[in-house]
Amino acid sequence: MSNPDRSADFDVYLRPTSFIDSDHPDVRDYAIDLTRGATTDQDKALAIFYPVRDDFLYSPYGVVARRRAMTASYTLKRGTGFCVQKAVLLAAAARAVGVPARLAFADVRNHLSTKRLRALMDTDLFIWHGYTELYLDDRWVKATPAFNLALCERFGVVPLDFDGRTDSILQEYDRDGRRHMEYVADRGAYADLPFDEMFDDFKALYPRWLEEPGSNAETSPEEDFYSEAAQENRTTAE
Repeated sequence: MSNPDRSADFDVYLRPTSFIDSDHPDVRDYAIDLTRGATTDQDKALAIFYPVRDDFLYSPYGVVARRRAMTASYTLKRGTGFCVQKAVLLAAAARAVGVPARLAFADVRNHLSTKRLRALMDTDLFIWHGYTELYLDDRWVKATPAFNLALCERFGVVPLDFDGRTDSILQEYDRDGRRHMEYVADRGAYADLPFDEMFDDFKALYPRWLEEPGSNAETSPEEDFYSEAAQENRTTAE
C-alpha cells in the first residue's frame, strides 16, 4: 500500500472504529496518562509502545471469534492478548492522542512456538500476524508490540525495541542463532481490523486452535504458554 498524503482521506487513520475504539473513555485515559509531558508524535509513540509491549502479556490461547473480544478496550481491561489484539490496542492508544495509526498484517513462520501450540495449529505458519504502523515524521513506521519482555526471556529472544524512526519487526533469529521468525507474505495495511476475513481464514486453517477447551472463557490461560516456553527451553538447554 502506498503512503497516503495528509489529505482529508488521511483522517481515517485518526478516527475511532468499533475495534480501534480510541474514543472509549478507558482507552483515552490510558493513552493520555502515558503521554503526559510528551510534546511530539514520536515522543507519544515511544511513551505508548513499551507499556503495550510489556504490560500486556502475549498469549496465543483463548482467542475467540467475538467482535467485542477484538476491541482495544477489551484488551486494555483484560491485560493480555495475542499479536492482533495488542496491535489494535497500540493503534487505538496512538489515535487517542492524535498520532495516526493503522494495522498491518503478514504471514510468518514461527520456529519457536511450543509443542502444545504447534499441535493445536498443526503448522508453524501463522497467518494474519498483526502489528501496528504509526505515521511519524511524514512516513509510516512499523511497530510490533506482540512479545513482552518476560516472554522474550523465556524463549531466549531479544525483545523488539522501537525508536520511532526505524521499523520494529520480529527478528529472524534468536540469541543462539536459531531461526525465530520468517516473513512469508505481506497482507498489507488496514484502517480497521478485517475481522470477518481474518477469522474466516483462522477457522479454515486452525479449527483446533479456535476450538481449544476453555477458549470461550473471558480470561485466557496465558500462564500455560509461559510455563511451556520455560520448560521446553530448559529441556533444550539440558
